[in-house]
Amino acid sequence: YMFTAFRLLAPLKFLRGTALDVFGRTEERRTERALIGEYRSTVEELLEHLDAGNHALATDIARLPEQIKGFGHVKERNLAATRSRWAALMAQWRQPNQGAEQAA
Repeated sequence: YMFTAFRLLAPLKFLRGTALDVFGRTEERRTERALIGEYRSTVEELLEHLDAGNHALATDIARLPEQIKGFGHVKERNLAATRSRWAALMAQWRQPNQGAEQAA
């Protein structure tokens, strides 16, 4: 019966992302759309200051969304873990000399 439902929903794909997209109003979908914007602004920030010395850190930050997998509570758990890691790595990115200053 699910395949029948999918066949009925398939022609309505053109409604995705519009005001008539009933599935797009869920909290999960709103969060996903917000994450796209956050990721774009993060990548723009990374590109502004990217050099050979911070390339590995930039790559680690850029790959963080790969960890946000699953649906429902699984995705929420992965998102929470990723957000804390994202915040820590971005703090490290924004304070690149902090580790060198503390070592001296």
